[in-house]
Amino acid sequence: MSSATRPLRILQILRAPVGGLFRHVYDLTHELAARGHEIGIVADSLHTDALTEERLDRLRPLAPLGIHSLPIPRSFGAADLTTPFRVRRLANELAIDVLHGHGAKGGFNARLARVGARQRVSLYTPHGGVLNYRPGSVAGQLFRLIERTLIGATDAIVFESAFAQTAYAEQIGNPACPAPVIHNGLMPHEFEPIVPGPEAADFVFIGEFRAVKGISYLLDALVNVRTPEGRPATLVMAGGGPDLEAIQAQIGNLGLAGRVTLVGVKPARPTLQLGRIAVVPSLAESLPYVILEAAAAGRPVIATDVGGVKEIYGPTAASLLPAADAAALRGAMQAALDDPAAAMREAEQRLAHIRRGFSIAHMTDQIEALYGQALATRAPAAFVPSSPLSS
Repeated sequence: MSSATRPLRILQILRAPVGGLFRHVYDLTHELAARGHEIGIVADSLHTDALTEERLDRLRPLAPLGIHSLPIPRSFGAADLTTPFRVRRLANELAIDVLHGHGAKGGFNARLARVGARQRVSLYTPHGGVLNYRPGSVAGQLFRLIERTLIGATDAIVFESAFAQTAYAEQIGNPACPAPVIHNGLMPHEFEPIVPGPEAADFVFIGEFRAVKGISYLLDALVNVRTPEGRPATLVMAGGGPDLEAIQAQIGNLGLAGRVTLVGVKPARPTLQLGRIAVVPSLAESLPYVILEAAAAGRPVIATDVGGVKEIYGPTAASLLPAADAAALRGAMQAALDDPAAAMREAEQRLAHIRRGFSIAHMTDQIEALYGQALATRAPAAFVPSSPLSS
């Protein structure tokens, strides 16, 4: 804990413990708890399953203020009129200093629960959130209206990438509160090198099976990729999702059944051992953990130039590929097989960049300091909603 920061009582609020958002909340909670802060968690009670409960159980030892289940609808519902007041009541009972909302709905509840309270502050990390909705959609317009209205109840915004910061300014407006870029960070053990075994596939994909991950382009690209010995290149794919059957059908239609192995949902680090080169062909991203993890483990990565990926790539950003371009993807995959030494040299450059700016300690230092800054500033007790048109 920073010498300038007293132990704080912090309530982390999220809708569902999934994806990179949950990974961020888990890591931040782990590090804050290690620094002497007391943490509580609020998550949705409407849509839960065994996997959700398993993930929340991982947080229990780190959250002495408890894991609290409250109704948080994915879109809009009646609970949106009541849950913020229940969060406020919970924050009063727990004597919370900081309400930290993650994602669109976490941020919505954190900031409404902070209205009228001098004794606490609210922070918001979008994790894409409202920025993921199409600007012309009804839901997108409504979420952006709410976002502009809540600016007055926001003591600080944490952007996980400069890409997200720019997108927010363009779609919502420039925040009046502190709004720094604080990149996601990795644990020390995640910088330990991974060396694939002799039976590893040529490539490995880790992610959700849905269209935005660009899997169809990856499979199209793989068809004509060969090793220097002339063997058809192989691919291991870890993940699950709504497009699983479509992906299986495409594998069959392209004649890749003997070259692509589906291993289901697996943790990233052990899965990275199953392939020599990681491929992340996404059509859209914010700041994907899978690239951070692969790069930190010293593995070559082929990725598309979307979202904040170039912030991870740093000095190697010139090698990023256009999204939705199977030909460019095939060329990069072939080049990596033809010259593995060059691929490893680039991986070493990327690793040095990651080490400097993407550690969990560096991330938490900055967020912890932001908590202290917000508390020292103390937002006014009365909240007058901003005009949605003012931004």
